Amino acid sequence: MKVLVTGGAGFIGSHIVDRLLDLAYEVVVIDNLATGSYVHRSDVSFYPMDIRSPELDHVFQLEKPDVVIHQAAQVSVQESIRAPLRDCHLNVMGTVNVLDCCVKHNVGKVIYASSAAVYGPPEQLPVREDDSVSPMSFYGLSKWTAEQYIRLYSLLYHLKFTILRYANIYGPRQNTKGEAGVIALFTDRLLNEEQIIIYGDGKQTRDFIYVRDVVNANIASIHAGDNGIYNISTDKEVSINQVFDTIRKYAKKQSDCIYRQEQSGDIRRSRLQNAKARKELKWKPVISLEAGIKEVIEDFSKRK
Repeated sequence: MKVLVTGGAGFIGSHIVDRLLDLAYEVVVIDNLATGSYVHRSDVSFYPMDIRSPELDHVFQLEKPDVVIHQAAQVSVQESIRAPLRDCHLNVMGTVNVLDCCVKHNVGKVIYASSAAVYGPPEQLPVREDDSVSPMSFYGLSKWTAEQYIRLYSLLYHLKFTILRYANIYGPRQNTKGEAGVIALFTDRLLNEEQIIIYGDGKQTRDFIYVRDVVNANIASIHAGDNGIYNISTDKEVSINQVFDTIRKYAKKQSDCIYRQEQSGDIRRSRLQNAKARKELKWKPVISLEAGIKEVIEDFSKRK
């Protein structure tokens, strides 16, 4: 089976590519290398291309993938607020171009990387897949809009899909530029003895999930979860202060942090229920926050 991964040179996508190759899938990668840089496998067909490019059709025609795992995106909440048009072009128009190619070239299924950002402020915790959506950022809105395009492409053209709404992902290879996850950012700054900034009071919570668990959810979705939407999470709340303390503990650093005004578009609390993914995808998260943070520290230590 041949799988095409958009954004396959990026943080999450490169881990997915590695796992697919380990499982003996044929792999095609499309990435414009704007943020991704992990093109390190000779056994991959790689195309340095933007997903909005008209040439995308040629790649699909040439490679004829069976499944598309669509990871390519603009992923920064703050960048989406600064430049909503660019966010829309990448996350909406780029996705529509991918979907069009899928239909035209008889792709069996598309697996889409969505986000907890579609929900906005939760009415209750944990958030379930059928809860109301009310994005607080253009990033969340563009992800939600792309979901609706996928739903209609499925309804009108019978394209199978699985939508995975990711919680806050962390792990090795995460970029510290732009809006990196706080775990990557804190780890990098602590190891380099730079100032740690926490926006807000640090009591805001997130549901942190390790990248390898996210990879396994994508792999499970190749043969399960047709036309379903799933939260990919740990179903646990962790405060930003807790994250900082845990990284400081395992990095063996005594640095303090400073607090600044919270950023626009940020929600106060987040926790996603994952019972549906456990049941229908036969998936579950297995990496604890402590174990994951240790691996991140090891990864960043090797980069120095």
